Amino acid sequence: MASQTYDDYFKEGTRVVTVKDVEPAVFISAFAQHLKRQGRFELPKWNDIVKTGVSRELAPYDPDWLYTRAASLIRKVYIRSGSGVGGFSKVYGKAKRRGTQTNTWNTGSRKIIRYCLIQLQGMDLIEEDENGGRRITKEGQRELDTVANQVGQSEAAEGEE
Repeated sequence: MASQTYDDYFKEGTRVVTVKDVEPAVFISAFAQHLKRQGRFELPKWNDIVKTGVSRELAPYDPDWLYTRAASLIRKVYIRSGSGVGGFSKVYGKAKRRGTQTNTWNTGSRKIIRYCLIQLQGMDLIEEDENGGRRITKEGQRELDTVANQVGQSEAAEGEE
């Protein structure tokens, strides 16, 4: 059973670390690597040419940027459930530089956010909330806490040295 392997990480005597206890950038990079290793998150054909919003000039340089975006999205769903595609597009928006004109604010790409949320939903990490938006599933919470616990244990081991 899959839950047994996760339960082994949380034995008595160990300090339980959740997603909220770990530094966000460290957790996002660790969970992005976790998604990439699993191989269940599919990259679309347009991955290398798409911009992440109207306000961007180029596509991201990192070839694994979609794993990072998905990890960031699932972390935000974990912390604040009920957020939808529109709310996330506001989070990932930025100011558009228009040369000599004043800057205006634009939202992030909803297509990318929707694609990531659908992929994460297919992996049974998140589900649609009855009140709108998305929320984390029990299996998703278990997987995120497991990765956070691994990251927290490695940080504690580095701190002792």
